[in-house]
Formats: sequence, C-alpha cells, structure tokens
Amino acid sequence: MATMRLWVLAAVFFWTANALAMEDPVIGYVKTVQGEAMVLAAGETIQAEPGTPLQLGYVLKTGSEGSMGVTLKDNTVMSLGPDTELVVDDYLYSPSKGDLKLDASMSQGSLNYISGVIAKLKPEAVSLKTPAGNIGIRGTHFLVTVEGKD
Repeated sequence: MATMRLWVLAAVFFWTANALAMEDPVIGYVKTVQGEAMVLAAGETIQAEPGTPLQLGYVLKTGSEGSMGVTLKDNTVMSLGPDTELVVDDYLYSPSKGDLKLDASMSQGSLNYISGVIAKLKPEAVSLKTPAGNIGIRGTHFLVTVEGKD
C-alpha cells in the first residue's frame, strides 16, 4: 500500500512539473514604475510594479504621465516613456543552443533601448516594428519616438 502511494505521489509530481514547464516562460521583469503603467495579459489588466513578471505577448502600456523600466533575461533594458504601448512579439534566449531572437512592436510613445546579450551576440536577431517601419538593432543604445494615433 505504501508503495502504491509513493507511485501516485511521484506521478502527481511529474505531471505537475510537466504542466509548469509547458507554461509560457518569464522573459523579463518590470524594474521601475512611475505614474500609470500597466501590463495587459490574456485580457487582464495588471497594474505594473517592480517585480511584475513579463511573458511573451504581454502589452506594456504607460499613461500620459507614466513610465516603466523593463529588464529582459538577456539584460536588455527598455525604458518606456509616457503614452507608450509596446509588445514583445518573439523572444528566444538560449545562447548555448544559439537560439537568440528579440522582436518587439511599438504602436506609440517613446522607448529608450539598451542592448543586452542577444544584440551583442547576434545583432540581426533583434528588431523593433513601428507604424513607420522596422528598426534593425545594430548598435547598443537608441531612443525612438512614435507619434500616437489622433
């Protein structure tokens, strides 16, 4: 009987670990927030605060007097200014396997970007889409402003 319980517990443990591994992995964290800043995830609006985990596809949004600082797992730093909307569309960070990619899209606002490991190891794997066109990241630091929809 004790052996049966042990097998059941082991099965539950491995099933739970497998289910957790299937979830979208955390790609970074909110580091700083001033004013109104939120994360839109799966139809939910979460008030951003330092330590908020970020996953692929989350919408990062700031209000008219808000700002938010984000650090991704590869140490990419993004500072969003007021009235900014940004989404990380694709993110791969597994340097040992050569899997490196960072694609983001920004519909409005301002972004101060400082390259992390992905851009340093494989610059062509990083891009930012805006309504005016795509920005290929070849340097380590840039500032972009996108006019909002009026």
